Amino acid sequence: MVYDESDELPGVNVTVKGTNNGVTTDFDGKFKIKAKKGDILVISFIGMETIELKIKKDNFYSIKMIGSEESLDEVVVTALAMKSKRSVPPPPGVQAIQITEEAEDIDNISFALADRVAGVEVAPAPGASKKLIIRGMSSINNNKALIIIDGVPFAGNEDLEITEEDIVSVKVLKGEEAIALYGSQGKNGVMLITTKAGQEKINNELNKVQARTNFKETAFFYPNLTMDKEGNFTFKFTIPEALTKWKLQLLAHTKDLRTGYKQLNTITQKDLMVVPNLPRFLRENDTIIISTKITNLSKEKLNGIAQIKFTDALSGKNITQQLLESSQNQNMNFSADTKNSTTVLWKIFIPKYLQAVQYRIVAKAGDFSDGEQNILPVLSNRMLVTETMSLQVKENEKKTFTLEKLKNNTSKTLTNHKLTLEITSNPVWYAIQAIPYLMEFPHECSEQIFSRYYANSLAAYLMNSNPKIESVFKQWVSSDALISNLEKNSELKSIIIEETPWLRDAQSETEQKKRLALLFDLNKMKNEQEKALSKLKQMQRSDGGFPWFSGGRYTNRNITQHIAIGFGKLNKIIKNDHEFSSKNYNDLLKRSVSFLDHEILDDYQKLLEKAKEIGEKNGKAKQTEYLKQNHTGDFQIQYLYMRSFFKDIPLDKKYKEAADYYRKQSYTYWTDHKLYTRGLITIYAKVNGDQKIANEIYRSLKEKSIINEEMGMYWKENQPSWYWYQSPVQTQSLMIEVFHEMGAEDNTMDNLKLWLLKNKQTNSWKTTKATTNAIYAILSTGSNWINENELVKVKIGNNIIDPTKLENTKIEAGTGYFKTTWNTAEIKPEMAEITLGKNSKGAAFGGLYWQYFEDLDKITSAKTGIQIRKELFLKKNTEEGIKLYKIDNKIILKLGDLITVRIEIRSDREMEFIHLKDMRASGFEPVNTLSEYKYQDNLYYYESTKDASTNFFIDHLPKGVFVFEYDMRVNNQGNFSNGITTMQSMYAPEFSSHSKGVRVNIR
Repeated sequence: MVYDESDELPGVNVTVKGTNNGVTTDFDGKFKIKAKKGDILVISFIGMETIELKIKKDNFYSIKMIGSEESLDEVVVTALAMKSKRSVPPPPGVQAIQITEEAEDIDNISFALADRVAGVEVAPAPGASKKLIIRGMSSINNNKALIIIDGVPFAGNEDLEITEEDIVSVKVLKGEEAIALYGSQGKNGVMLITTKAGQEKINNELNKVQARTNFKETAFFYPNLTMDKEGNFTFKFTIPEALTKWKLQLLAHTKDLRTGYKQLNTITQKDLMVVPNLPRFLRENDTIIISTKITNLSKEKLNGIAQIKFTDALSGKNITQQLLESSQNQNMNFSADTKNSTTVLWKIFIPKYLQAVQYRIVAKAGDFSDGEQNILPVLSNRMLVTETMSLQVKENEKKTFTLEKLKNNTSKTLTNHKLTLEITSNPVWYAIQAIPYLMEFPHECSEQIFSRYYANSLAAYLMNSNPKIESVFKQWVSSDALISNLEKNSELKSIIIEETPWLRDAQSETEQKKRLALLFDLNKMKNEQEKALSKLKQMQRSDGGFPWFSGGRYTNRNITQHIAIGFGKLNKIIKNDHEFSSKNYNDLLKRSVSFLDHEILDDYQKLLEKAKEIGEKNGKAKQTEYLKQNHTGDFQIQYLYMRSFFKDIPLDKKYKEAADYYRKQSYTYWTDHKLYTRGLITIYAKVNGDQKIANEIYRSLKEKSIINEEMGMYWKENQPSWYWYQSPVQTQSLMIEVFHEMGAEDNTMDNLKLWLLKNKQTNSWKTTKATTNAIYAILSTGSNWINENELVKVKIGNNIIDPTKLENTKIEAGTGYFKTTWNTAEIKPEMAEITLGKNSKGAAFGGLYWQYFEDLDKITSAKTGIQIRKELFLKKNTEEGIKLYKIDNKIILKLGDLITVRIEIRSDREMEFIHLKDMRASGFEPVNTLSEYKYQDNLYYYESTKDASTNFFIDHLPKGVFVFEYDMRVNNQGNFSNGITTMQSMYAPEFSSHSKGVRVNIR
């Protein structure tokens, strides 16, 4: 390993002396090289003293390099009539002058060079000019600088005179750079003089260099093979021009399927190779140092000139001088020993209004030349930012919302784009739109077949009980109401749905919704209902239970109980609808209940047998003590809840004894159970007349609930998990049923239903059980929200918004949804205040979207229900292990450093289909470039790396705080905008957030 006083050193040259065997150290300063005992390793690096190390017995060496002190004494060169585009200092160790014909301050040359560079004098010439006199070998001493004129070292056979008018530029290199370019010859400094004639000649030569332009990653060829007399096959193809290692894989087969396989490797390289280290993109207002490695594989040392040229890719205009720093020359001298490499650097600044830049980097040394030409996109330093504010108002409520950023905006660089308002006056209809999911769920398992039966029965009941529904469906067919929420409002989202993993989800939901009107046809529903019931009867086993799939060897108790409970709920909702009465499934239902009665008895008998064994072994007291313990599990409680729907089906004495035991035990130990099962106990206690215990649990549920103005009434412990009873939607639906059974007021019921609708706003109900229970809870309890027609009253600023009078604005049937937009000149700070008023029952939702263009560095973080914080850390290996150091003004970033990006997400609600986009500086290179699913900090997500950002797609984001990290490498030096991190719900774009913009400096 190779290091200096501060850290490990990447890119150090290590060679075996006297051979061509050499390597360079990696990012951690480590290297491997084949050598034997007695060999001498030569370790060299820019600005460091060269080390020679003789190999002994050890296989591992820790090598510390020391900076070279050999350098040219300080030389001050003053520019004459130099026109600087920016006040940017030149690279360390380089001073430059640009002498033009306009120069008047001629004495500056005397001050700059006279008596300061050995062997160089300034003397008067005819007229007003002066001339440089470079003395020959007679004046050479040990302190003389190396003088290069037009790329050729000054031989010193005789004095040389150059007049001021003939000089294009003069550069003085000292210290590390001089030694790096010219080795020991440059230890006393190097003076580079470029004349007009020499410059023209150099440019002409460099223009002739053929640059490589084809950088495809694969070489394509048609398998057109020809065989010679000896049975050898030959084929030809053109390989791309990238200088790299290629793998060729060949597969041959005969007619009888005998095969042969061969893998070959080849390397494309040249004696002189130009390998630029470029970013994936450029960004306006960034400063970047472009380094280019020049490798010499020839048998001789090469001295030459490298040139960089920039062209506007759209107009074809030469913009080299516009991008290069004022002190930089596009031509750079280089020197590379045989079988070795060197590096040249150019510092450039990216101005505004460029869209793409074509670079051309070429090098020539004698007869050897190489070059690379390609195009880099230039990203704007401005971006379209979307600030969002979620709106919500309940019945008989008037509420004012303020988008503070719009109201208090003082930025002089911000430009308004659009202000969009969308309002949904009656979101309960979105629950109705979920019914087709139940009707058309594709799997032929007993649970899903029952869900289709349930959905068709429920839809038929709705159609019969409320004629308004049919007219609403017909209007939806000809509008955008039946488009998936994932596809709606594409102009307000940070990414189009085609670029996400959820395209199929969006298309599937849209197709389901578009078939809604077809599905809500009474004849079709009756037919589908009969088909589903017929399938269920066929699937029911002889014992009365249901398997998971048809033909299954075992009865599934959980699914059988779910189906029986579902029939019980249907009876409760549509008990007055004779066409769909329970007589159609009475026999099926009775057999299912009988099967479940037998199951509860079997549980009880096994328990008694176990107790008897304990009694025989440990005495009667231990047997009694054992039976008093809590043996009531989820299956038993679900059974008792199911039985509460069927009081009309008699329970034999032997089954009743078992049911009574488990019921009493559940009353005793109700505090040991989860929220969902506590709700089940409450319901069957109430139905069975056990009012005292029902009231006790009900009181506990109310005390532990949370009432939030926006989210309604819910429970903190209602979190998703793996078990069937830990689905938040199912649990909330059950709580609605509990409170309805216990006689809660409509206001409480509406608060409970509000949480379900807020969940539907940001989530797609993906399970048939959740969807079934939610629709039942919303439609069968509390106030009747479906019949409400009144639109929400809206006031923005001082203007009242009447959607019926807005141009190009349609009001969606049922939901009352509408959207309106104001453009750039129409947006005023007073429009940041919105007042909503609702006089009818239910709740209304909405969102305000303010879109504007702003410089990345001036974007401030958003403050919404979703909070994002992004931090950068320098990742280092220490003796104590890996440590992270937060990057601030004290941390100096260098090439090769490993950077850890830490993103913290705080969400105040459960959401699905979340897109997180993390922009990065062009000087950073992602470590992970493969798109894949990952798991980190209890969060599953899909990670996709793009050229300018890393995208994360989160299927499900629970409520809470999540922190995850990923790594990048420092790839280029310079000053860069690191962009921002944005996060948005693709299902409900009004829920979004973003971090603030920052810059990073890499030295």
